[in-house]
Amino acid sequence: MREFSRTDRVGEQLAHELALLIQREIKDPRLGMVTVNSARVSRDLGYADVYITLMGENDEQRIGENLAVLKRARGFLRSRVARTMQLRHVPELRFHYDESVTRGHQMAELIDRAVESDRERGDDDEGTRD
Repeated sequence: MREFSRTDRVGEQLAHELALLIQREIKDPRLGMVTVNSARVSRDLGYADVYITLMGENDEQRIGENLAVLKRARGFLRSRVARTMQLRHVPELRFHYDESVTRGHQMAELIDRAVESDRERGDDDEGTRD
């Protein structure tokens, strides 16, 4: 089994630290319930792509507002991360909306509808097999 690389470990710790900081330190009222899903750090630790979702909000305008707030706060967040993580160089932060959760919910709904449709069709077929 492959061990985690250094960038994987830094990404995990960075995501954890950012989740706490965003929840506790960012006081902007425009910021919704942000969840940090993951952080992917470049090999040279020069930048980190941070993937977030918003609890209960899929509106593109709200997503854009939240990303703008985080973009404005990235210098503050980076300086706070530098205090807690033992790194010579803290990566530049780039925030992205993670659509995988929304897609997962959509896929689950489609599967549920297909299963229900099959059940209904199965019930109809049983009534005609006398």
